[in-house]
Amino acid sequence: MVSKSFTIKNKMGLHMRPANVFVTAMTKYESEIFIQFGGKKINGKSIMNIMAGCIKCGSDIVVECEGPDEEAMMAEVSELIESGFGEE
Repeated sequence: MVSKSFTIKNKMGLHMRPANVFVTAMTKYESEIFIQFGGKKINGKSIMNIMAGCIKCGSDIVVECEGPDEEAMMAEVSELIESGFGEE
């Protein structure tokens, strides 16, 4: 398992569009992905769970990836989050 901390940068947080970008990117991987936020463990391949997490701009999250392609998955997660999901 690999994990990494991030701060959400895009102004609207993980609203519908970035949540969709995130889930679409992650579903191509075999590994499981979870987002730790606000005492919750959120399934990173479920758009509804991500939306329900209410992750706003400035929120600190921890992303955990576990499985055969976890390193590649985490690399793409890092790129997506650090780029602000292309919204900036």
